[in-house]
Amino acid sequence: MAVAAERERVADVQRYRFTVEEFARMGEAGVFTEDEEILEMTPIGPLHAWIVDRLTELIVTRLAGKAHVRIQNPIRLGSHTEPQPDLVVARRNDAYADRHPEPGDILLVIEVADSSLRYDRLEKLPRYGRAGIPETWLVDVEARTVTVCTGPGADGYAQQHVRRRGDTLAAPSAPDFGFPVDDVFGR
Repeated sequence: MAVAAERERVADVQRYRFTVEEFARMGEAGVFTEDEEILEMTPIGPLHAWIVDRLTELIVTRLAGKAHVRIQNPIRLGSHTEPQPDLVVARRNDAYADRHPEPGDILLVIEVADSSLRYDRLEKLPRYGRAGIPETWLVDVEARTVTVCTGPGADGYAQQHVRRRGDTLAAPSAPDFGFPVDDVFGR
């Protein structure tokens, strides 16, 4: 299967797994401030940032007072996994002052991908699905599409549907929430 072959190519990078506690201590000491693995990643470009900004505005205006929207902040998926997705829609909870949202708190994760598309598709999405996050959107900046992933399970997500310009995005876990794909990309 093509996905398995791609995963093998992604998997041959050198990795060291930190626990979340080790990562937090290193972050407090100023060692680094990225994900639980240290991987060389390309910086966030202007278009990526602009789309995150657009999504933030679209989501916050629709869910104000109904859900907690996090922008590029950590979520806790396990003792070795605390990624920082581009956007997270989580249930409202004052406990986030003391801890990051966990899978049971999370309604939707959104990753915006340009140069990171393969990594996001083959590494991040399956991780979110295995953690039990009900829905993840992968925004493909170049193709101007949004892949909606649902049906989380041991292998990631069971369903993946590509939404294009002219389609509408909606998240069943967030009532009264939706907007056209065109609004994500503008111009």
